[in-house]
Amino acid sequence: MERDLPKEIDSLKAAIEEIRAMFTHALPEGNEKVGHVEKIAVMHPDPAINGLMARLQDSCGRKGTPGQITYLGVFASGGRQSNWIRNDTNVENLLRLAESGTVEKVLACLGNGDRMRLLVSLLRKPQTVAEIVENGYSSTGQVYHLLKPLMAADLVQESESRRGQYAVVPHRVQGIVMLLAGISDLVDPTHTKDEI
Repeated sequence: MERDLPKEIDSLKAAIEEIRAMFTHALPEGNEKVGHVEKIAVMHPDPAINGLMARLQDSCGRKGTPGQITYLGVFASGGRQSNWIRNDTNVENLLRLAESGTVEKVLACLGNGDRMRLLVSLLRKPQTVAEIVENGYSSTGQVYHLLKPLMAADLVQESESRRGQYAVVPHRVQGIVMLLAGISDLVDPTHTKDEI
């Protein structure tokens, strides 16, 4: 009897993937605890991400904080690029933003649908007021009315290189993209494992 090596290899690959899937989605019994935090060993198929999660769980447990987060990203659009990494951010500081009223002020500025659509349009690419009007706004007056609070909040600025062109302030891109990521998590908690 002749062996069908490609078929055997495919069968082994399928079995390995099945085992990997079982370990990826299963929580081991008796998870280790660090302080008040129960460590969840496997949340993602990438071991590097699991290692980062383990370090965050350790940090949170040792510091006794309600949470620690790390985030990173890149956004390249309209000939501009933003990159960011924030590591081991204490969630207690984020909660203080809500308690101080800062969150309310920011969301009031961004909570207007027309302003948010304009901000997203400017994230995609810097534009002049005339270009913005061509993309669905009724008049230059309406665009200036929407730009004014975005500029006052230091979210949008007039381009230094091209007069009359507006763009999102480079160091604000991260916050806007991360706000959208947070909203995505609110409507789709797929990537969360709760123990509560």
